[in-house]
Amino acid sequence: MNRQQEFVLRTIEDRDIRFIRLWFTDILGYLKSVAVAPAELEGAFEEGIGFDGSAIEGFSRMSEADTIARPDPSTFQVLPWQHDDDMSSARMFCDISMPDGQPNWADPRHVLRRQIQAAKDLGFTPFVHPEIEFFLVESLDTDGKPPTPTDHGGYFDQAVHDKAPHFRRHAINALEAMGIQVEYSHHEGAPGQQEIDLRFADALTMADAVMTMRYVTKKVAIEEGVRATFMPKPYHDQPGSAMHTHISLFEGDDNAFHDPDDEFQLSDTARRFIAGVLTHAPEISAVTNQWVNSYKRIVFGAEAPTAATWGMANRSALVRVPMYSPGKSRSRRVEIRSVDSACNPYLAYSVILAAGLKGITEGYELPPQAEDNISEMTRRERRALGYRDLPTSLETALKEMERSDLMAETLGEHVFEFFLRNKWAEWRDYQSQVTSWELRTNLDY
Repeated sequence: MNRQQEFVLRTIEDRDIRFIRLWFTDILGYLKSVAVAPAELEGAFEEGIGFDGSAIEGFSRMSEADTIARPDPSTFQVLPWQHDDDMSSARMFCDISMPDGQPNWADPRHVLRRQIQAAKDLGFTPFVHPEIEFFLVESLDTDGKPPTPTDHGGYFDQAVHDKAPHFRRHAINALEAMGIQVEYSHHEGAPGQQEIDLRFADALTMADAVMTMRYVTKKVAIEEGVRATFMPKPYHDQPGSAMHTHISLFEGDDNAFHDPDDEFQLSDTARRFIAGVLTHAPEISAVTNQWVNSYKRIVFGAEAPTAATWGMANRSALVRVPMYSPGKSRSRRVEIRSVDSACNPYLAYSVILAAGLKGITEGYELPPQAEDNISEMTRRERRALGYRDLPTSLETALKEMERSDLMAETLGEHVFEFFLRNKWAEWRDYQSQVTSWELRTNLDY
């Protein structure tokens, strides 16, 4: 037994923890949980917890049902709730393996570990800092109608008469009690829309933190008498919810993206990373924007990117290079603006890293930056300037993904095939719907 495992067992005893919730995600990013008693945890560290993998979306075929969840003691945190049912609970994320100890290829955490190792083989450690947007609404039970937002505030507005005026403070306190550092929080541009930015961490730690943040956010919202939704676009006439993702690669203590002699302070490594993301952006979109609804956010005139472009401080570009601290080497990073808040963070970070690392290893050339407002250009205008369009529907994104050797290699055969099969089923189901807009527009013919 290693020191981390000993620390967990000692903490459980000292703090009288009654239940330990073992967390993992399925391929689509839904959080799964199994609770164990303290007496079972030592055995879980040694042998794992067996479960029926065929019952988890995309994990195993019926003939491969036996699956093992192995708790990662480095992720142990006591849950901060004050209610009787959760007062003495803690959580750990799990790595999923087969009975012979080999990693389960369907485990999104394992997919990300492989890309982190690919970066490590090149001498890099990836760090990530997400800006996570979401909506607070009065209820999720709306019978197919738009939900009622909890407030009518706008960007950076101070909550005074909101239905949940103390929500962000309570959510931040809960996150920080679990060791997740929050850098900023504020009201976003749409009624009811909030943003919480997590302080940068290594890619795997951050993916775990994003999953925890979603859980904590929904839990705190319920305690405040409202609900939280990470749906990318719940309102047709308001902005959608993004998860703008800042990424940098470090070589030891040095930021590999920084070059003080470059006009933009971007190193060759950073330029090639950006070029990789731009080149492969269409084929990774099905993962960074995995729902039919995701593409309602990526439309003409909105702030979400519609073409594979980059720019210095250009908020309409797919990749933005922030200029908040131009002289600070550790702050040089790139911001990927296509990602939405309903992605699976393990898979999203995996495909972004894979695209960027491909650009580095193959020496992709970075095209000139875009200085125009791309979001207000028509497709014809974008193409005239040489900009490559991003997918505008899940169908288009899936077709791009199907043709991609990079996506198949990054996700692995099992995840690649299941993801495509599941998402094509979602698209076909969506296509078969007759919407209220169609009835209003066409019923009179």
